[in-house]
Amino acid sequence: MGFLSSAHPTFVKSFTVEIMDTLTIEREALHLPPSERAKLAHSLLLSLENLSDAELHEAWLDEAQRRADEIDQGLVELISAEEVSAKARLLLK
Repeated sequence: MGFLSSAHPTFVKSFTVEIMDTLTIEREALHLPPSERAKLAHSLLLSLENLSDAELHEAWLDEAQRRADEIDQGLVELISAEEVSAKARLLLK
């Protein structure tokens, strides 16, 4: 008889697996308290330090494509470099 046979019914339990995409993970993470979000962000950033040059290159290409898509879809507001510089100078005063 196999390990998971009827002779061992306590070892077999039903469970569901929820597959989350990055949007779902982000949405859930944003509900965490600030200190927990900071810990998560730190862990995620540290995980990038172990990427190869090829993986980093691919990650930046993906990020650039994501940002370009947001611009094309009108999901973000573009701000000129001059405006950003002016705001930065005001913050530094």
